[in-house]
Amino acid sequence: QVQLVESGGGLVQPGGSLRLSCAASGIIFSIYTMGWYRQAPGKQREMVASISRLNSPNYADSVKGRFTISRDNAQKLVYLQMNSLKPEDTAVYYCNRAPSPAWDWGQGTQVTVSS
Repeated sequence: QVQLVESGGGLVQPGGSLRLSCAASGIIFSIYTMGWYRQAPGKQREMVASISRLNSPNYADSVKGRFTISRDNAQKLVYLQMNSLKPEDTAVYYCNRAPSPAWDWGQGTQVTVSS
């Protein structure tokens, strides 16, 4: 059974940084493109970044230049380094297969950007 566990969220001031982690189990992690998604209140879930099995990243325009996605295939982890955070980055962040989520969503991790 696939399990995705996100962590690292919190409350941060505008301009601050956070590093999110996602631990995956129950899959052959290294063969999949992984993505970070977010869902803000009242909005649809959107993908903000993805990373291929060969470590090629892609970013949504809204986060390009501020967020960095990385992965550790040996530990089955995917990370999202978020810098220069803005209030509009406030959301629950999730990881899943990309570009089409294929597994049950984890609980997510809340990121709140506020002064």
